[in-house]
Amino acid sequence: MSGKRLKRKKLHKKLFTKNRLVILNEDTFEETFSLKLTLMNVFVVATLGAIFLITVTTFIIAFTPLREFIPGYSSTKLKKDATELALKSDSLTMALKKNEAYIQSIQKVLNGQLDYAKFNKDSILAVATDTIEKTDLSPSKEELELRAEVEKEDKKAQQTVSKKKKK
Repeated sequence: MSGKRLKRKKLHKKLFTKNRLVILNEDTFEETFSLKLTLMNVFVVATLGAIFLITVTTFIIAFTPLREFIPGYSSTKLKKDATELALKSDSLTMALKKNEAYIQSIQKVLNGQLDYAKFNKDSILAVATDTIEKTDLSPSKEELELRAEVEKEDKKAQQTVSKKKKK
C-alpha cells in the first residue's frame, strides 16, 4: 500500500513541478520569451487544443460544400435531379405501356383476330391503365348499433361526471 502512495506522490510531483520555458537569442543570449509551465498545464492545453481543432474541422466539413467530397454524401442538386428523372421514367413507362397496348390491338385488327366494330382507341387505353376498384364505405347494421351503444355510454358517463361536479 505504501508503494502505491509513493508512486502517486512521485507522479504528482512530476506533474506539478514548475519548469521554465525560455527562448533565447542565440547570438546575444538575450532572453526573448520566458514562461513557467508544469507538465499538467501542457497536457491540459494540448488536450483542449486537440478538441478545439477536431470540432472546428467537423463543423467546416459538416456545414460547407466540402462534405460532398466524403464518400457516401451526395449533393442536393444530384438528389433533386435523381427524383426528377425517376418521375420522368415512371411517366415514360406508362406511356410506353399505353402505346404497346394500342399497337397490339391494331395488330389484332390487321390480322383479323378482332371485330372492326369493337375497335376503339379509348377502350384500349383504358384497359392499359390500372383501375382501382370502388368499395362500399357505407356503415353496416352492426356498426350503426355499435355507434348507438357508444353514444349511450358516453351520455351516461357525462351524466355521472356532471352529478359528481354538483356534489
